[in-house]
Amino acid sequence: METIGGLLVLFVTRELLDSFVLFLAAPELAEDSNDWVSNYLGSAIQRFTDDTKYFASIYLVIHGLIEIFLVAGLLRNKLWAYPLSLWFLGAFIIYQCYRFTHTHSIGLVLLTIFDLVVAFLIWREYQWRKTHGRLII
Repeated sequence: METIGGLLVLFVTRELLDSFVLFLAAPELAEDSNDWVSNYLGSAIQRFTDDTKYFASIYLVIHGLIEIFLVAGLLRNKLWAYPLSLWFLGAFIIYQCYRFTHTHSIGLVLLTIFDLVVAFLIWREYQWRKTHGRLII
């Protein structure tokens, strides 16, 4: 999903985002011009530059491709895939936290929470597999 989403981001224009947010936010703004979500989305679009688009696209594609490779190892119960997956997720989480200090992006927060949940599940599975001896080197 991330890899496909990253590729689709390349085709998103600011005008398309403006139209989409206007469609979503117009009813809320008509009721309350101080609606936090609608105003946040509007200001986020104003910060959406070509550099932002390319960064988001490349980041999502790389993140997705690495995860595809690691998931293939996890599905095959390869011992190396568990710590390597945790290492990569940890690196992504640290980088996302660093980027958040500069961008304050809710998308980064959501991606980081998702990565934390996945890392926890991988760790739990790794512990279970180690105790039950079902790992292949």
